[in-house]
Parts: sequence; structure tokens; C-alpha cells
Amino acid sequence: MRKLKITELNRLTTQEFKNTQKHPVVAVLDNIRSLNNVGSIFRTSDAFKLESLFLCGITATPPHNDIHKTALGAEDAVTWQYFEKTEEAVKLLKANGYITIAVEQVDTSVPLTDFVPDSHKKYALILGNEVKGVQQSVIDLCDMSLEIPQFGTKHSLNVSVSAGIVIWETVKHLIQK
Repeated sequence: MRKLKITELNRLTTQEFKNTQKHPVVAVLDNIRSLNNVGSIFRTSDAFKLESLFLCGITATPPHNDIHKTALGAEDAVTWQYFEKTEEAVKLLKANGYITIAVEQVDTSVPLTDFVPDSHKKYALILGNEVKGVQQSVIDLCDMSLEIPQFGTKHSLNVSVSAGIVIWETVKHLIQK
């Protein structure tokens, strides 16, 4: 076993990334306060070739040094839009045929282990504020909610960790067609 050199990773340039076909998944950030979390989710969105990232409410937007610290340039590759209200973003996505999914613990949450996305559909994954989660007014607009099964004492994960888990699980099913 040998660690690969950076030149062996076949990384796309920013322009190649912009021109490549993306997975039909949009991540929606509902009032994320930490710029490091925003940057991390940009990087995850790049890694799994998401179609777009919607930044809503108090969520900071590029360019910003604290986003760049964790995004490492992904903020230049990933397409993003800003919405003052998350509800506006969700309504737009629904009007464009996306299945809107709150990543939140609600009374009707589907465990992530039971979620099998249809490769013929488009998905919007809504991730909430680090303290308050996804707003109830946004949950009310969503088609469903996903919950990451957890077994410890906290029953919460950092939003960028949750994003990585849910985005990967969604994309994994879509690429297995």
C-alpha cells in the first residue's frame, strides 16, 4: 500500500468541475452561523459534485476568509445562490421538481438507513442552524424529513458532519443506479 501523490488523484480543475455533470442534489443551508461550517459544506458539495448550494438567512456567503479556510477553494467551483428567507429557496426548489428534505429530528422522520433515493428524481437537503436546527416554517414546506440514527447521549451532530453523512448517503444511492 502506497499513499497517492497529489498528481495521481485526477482532480478536476475549477473550470472542469463547473462543466461536468452534477448529481441532482442541492444542499440548502438554513441560517448556519459558523463560517467554518459553511466552508466545510462547500468542500463536501464539491467532493460529491452537488448541483448547487443555497445559502439562506444569516448564512455567510463567499468571498470570506473564514469560509475559504475550510472550503479550500471549493467556494469558487460550487455554484451557489443566496436567499434572504429559506422558505423562498424551498418554494423555488419545489416548483422546479425537487423533493425537499429537512435533515431534522421530527415526529415523522425517516431514518437515514431507510432512505433510498430514486435516481430519476432531484433532491434538496435542508440543513439547519447549529443550535435551533431547521426552522419549523421550513419543515412545514418539506416533503419529508431524514434523521441520522444516533446511539450516544447527545443525539446531535455538527451540521457539517451531518451534511457529509446525508450528502454521501444520498449520492451513493444515485451513483449505484
